[in-house]
Amino acid sequence: MLDVMAVAEVLLGQADFSSEQKATFALLAGAHDLGKISLSFRSMLRHGQRQHFSHWELTEAWLFPELPRLADRLNGSWRPLKHLISAVAGHHGRPSGRSEEVYQRYRDQWPDEEGRLDAVTLFDAFLTLFPDASLAGLREADAKRRSWWLAGLVTAADWVASNPDWFPPLEPSLDLPAYLHRARGLAAIAVREAGLQPVPVKDGWLFPFPAEQMRAMQREASSIALRDGPMLAFIEDETGAGKTEAGLILAQRMLLSEKAKGLFFALPTMATADAMFARARGMMGRLFDCPSLTLAHGRAALSRDFRALVGRESGDEDDVTCAPWLADSRHRALLGDIGIGTIDQALLSILPSRFSTLRHWGLSSKILIVDEAHELGDPYMAEQLARLLEMHAMAGGSAILMSATLPINLRQRFAEAFERGTGREAGVDRDMAYPSLSIAGGEARRSYPAVSGKGDVAVCRLEAMADAVDVLADGAAKGAACVWVRNAVDDAIAAVEALRERGVEAKLLHARFALHDRKRIEAEVLARWGRGGQERGGVLVATQIVESSLDLDFDLMVSDLAPMAALIQRIGRLWRHMDLRPATGRPLAGPVLHLLSPDPDFATDERWLQRVLDRGAWTYPLTDQWRTADKLVRRGRISIPADLRALVEAVDGNDIAEVPAALQKAEEERFGQIYAERSRALNNVIAIAEGYATARVGSSREYPTRLGEETRTLLLARREAGGLRPWAPLSGNDEVAEREAWMLSEVSVRCRWLARFALPDQAAADVVVLKQGWPEWRREDVLVCPVEADGRISDGLRYEVDRGLTGSSPQTRG
Repeated sequence: MLDVMAVAEVLLGQADFSSEQKATFALLAGAHDLGKISLSFRSMLRHGQRQHFSHWELTEAWLFPELPRLADRLNGSWRPLKHLISAVAGHHGRPSGRSEEVYQRYRDQWPDEEGRLDAVTLFDAFLTLFPDASLAGLREADAKRRSWWLAGLVTAADWVASNPDWFPPLEPSLDLPAYLHRARGLAAIAVREAGLQPVPVKDGWLFPFPAEQMRAMQREASSIALRDGPMLAFIEDETGAGKTEAGLILAQRMLLSEKAKGLFFALPTMATADAMFARARGMMGRLFDCPSLTLAHGRAALSRDFRALVGRESGDEDDVTCAPWLADSRHRALLGDIGIGTIDQALLSILPSRFSTLRHWGLSSKILIVDEAHELGDPYMAEQLARLLEMHAMAGGSAILMSATLPINLRQRFAEAFERGTGREAGVDRDMAYPSLSIAGGEARRSYPAVSGKGDVAVCRLEAMADAVDVLADGAAKGAACVWVRNAVDDAIAAVEALRERGVEAKLLHARFALHDRKRIEAEVLARWGRGGQERGGVLVATQIVESSLDLDFDLMVSDLAPMAALIQRIGRLWRHMDLRPATGRPLAGPVLHLLSPDPDFATDERWLQRVLDRGAWTYPLTDQWRTADKLVRRGRISIPADLRALVEAVDGNDIAEVPAALQKAEEERFGQIYAERSRALNNVIAIAEGYATARVGSSREYPTRLGEETRTLLLARREAGGLRPWAPLSGNDEVAEREAWMLSEVSVRCRWLARFALPDQAAADVVVLKQGWPEWRREDVLVCPVEADGRISDGLRYEVDRGLTGSSPQTRG
């Protein structure tokens, strides 16, 4: 307990609290395990007897009757103290949820007067170690809000102090003050070696290009006035305009103004997080002095860039490392100086998930940078982000949101949530100017000239799939880099087959490839059509994963009709790198979006879109797609960046066009879905004002970060003489290489799509052998799929390296 107390003191040194409050929090952190001084805990250790109450519940049970006396010793009220004690007691990832009445019955039925008196006596002794500890002026409402942060602090301190390498056992020869003095010396070392000690921020130039070449948004970010206290900034500009660099320029200024100690980049997908990690690894050493950098998502272990950092010795001040302690658990990934991961990792801090408070505590000292913020525009995720911003601001954190297509009503909602967390009144900002750099409640920069290198993009509607094939075949014949973005995987596969029948070289990329094959194809795509690509001819057919995951540049684009925000993201991959490939060097006269879409004037029934797009017609809300087609087809041209704000507002704003009568039912269903998703989000997110003691804890299935169709993980395998082997090749001969190969052999599939097929027998002898030793959840959730030499998995289900997972059910085979 004294070890935890000492670690908490070091961690509290970074917090913006009074010395009296820091002393109080450190004192309470040390009391987290008082319940271990009990007969029941000793009996559990010695004889394996079952405990009726956990030791951390006994901490509450014994201290609650002492609240008035202890609060008086701390110059405060017992009501705030009760919430703080519940926070430190609930350091195992969830609060007890027990009432005082339940504790009273426990004390009556299983009395342990000796243990209780020893615990209370020890707490009194702890009080003498912190004579400055005080609750003076702390209101119950404030204690409830701080209880979330305190629970996370105690968890972090407990995990560090429980490491025997840093705190080796000691014979009980020291009294409490002497032992605490020793523990304080060890704690400073432990916190540093764990990667939790903040490092200095540098004020030098961050980027490989000279400052004189800054783009417009980047120049504005370098001079806009920062707001006092926590602040929320919005960076809104077209794709490829340098928003990431602008965000880092602004973040560096905020760090130097002591608004935070570190950064967390929240990305929409694992692929975008991996891409950001690759970019940031070479840059963060110019922002911090020897910082720790972590990758936070479910497949971080597959990142060789990340693994190379773990445990790496720092050679000079520009080096980036990652302490093994941080990399050892996904729960700790948000605790380093710089975290890069999916937005889900941050959203888990405001959902009833275990150790959500640890994530909240880790984020609270960082600038939260949310890239592609429009990706959180659906009702469910938008409510979560609003609660996250409120809680982050409440803990003193600052944030930057970046987007090319953020609707104004979302910008306003996020600003209101953040300002509510600070206790300030949010103003109304509905300025339509674009690009825009604005600080909630502060300055806005919107009057500067912003010129896009690509100029206007023409919009040409295509009536049928055959027309799209003709356009791509013609473009490929001229040597153009071509892309067709499809809404559905099966439609993408059909498009590649149609192009190949025409003799057109076409590469396929979608989400139904095993991870190994997807990574391989993505690398090939980047090498050909990325920023440094040289041999650029040919056609890529891809699904939505190219919208934000990959930095690609095409001369010609065909796209299935999609909502406006998605199309704008796709257009961002058209004539993208104009600094490297100016108009004069491209094989086509100008950028054109060839839009595969029915005529919006002839929406006579709900099958209006399906007649043209087939399966991809159901990917997005029908009415959003009609409004997009109606706007773009009538305009025939997009001026970038000038038109982008108005186009987004036409579909996602408050003043949207009426849909045709034939689509009215779909509109009503969409409104009902929005209401249901928003209601579910509001029910799921934590109630900040009620305090940590009332928090629920459930599974990710009960409280997901995203809504969507249920998916199933397929594990592809090859049959060999020694049994099933992973589909992906092994990178070595050790256990780590084999584990990595199995992870790279997974593919996630929608359950509804999978339901059409007979699936491999999981009771087959070789499958049973492979699953031996798996945890129960994995045996149930993961479907092992041996792939035969000809690609067959089961009747109708196949896997091929150039097509991915495909299927033809008896119904579709006729």
